[in-house]
Amino acid sequence: MADILFKEESYKIIGACFEVHNILGHGFKEAVYKDALELELTRLNIPFVREKAFTILYKEQKLKHFFVADFVVYDTIILEIKIGNYIGDPYIKQTLNYLKASGLRLGIVINFGLLKLESQRIVI
Repeated sequence: MADILFKEESYKIIGACFEVHNILGHGFKEAVYKDALELELTRLNIPFVREKAFTILYKEQKLKHFFVADFVVYDTIILEIKIGNYIGDPYIKQTLNYLKASGLRLGIVINFGLLKLESQRIVI
């Protein structure tokens, strides 16, 4: 059986998201969950950068446009926060593109938009 990439770190991140969801529930805008998650990650001493910008290269040239990951946690995991009806193709493709552009291997998409917190790991 293959090892799970960043298993312990993922568990801590998702646990922090559950804590935020347990307190706030669903129905807020993304920014509210990001603000609360920033406080929770800090409280748990989990290292992160919020809204980290990554450049995109094309034929070894930087493009004018870039992407901004909601969070980069432990310097190794992209964490994307959503408030949709489900984690669908657009969110997954967006996270895959972020992973490709950043050189990181694991992304976690968290959906705070439902009664029950939803998460999906994306590994490249």
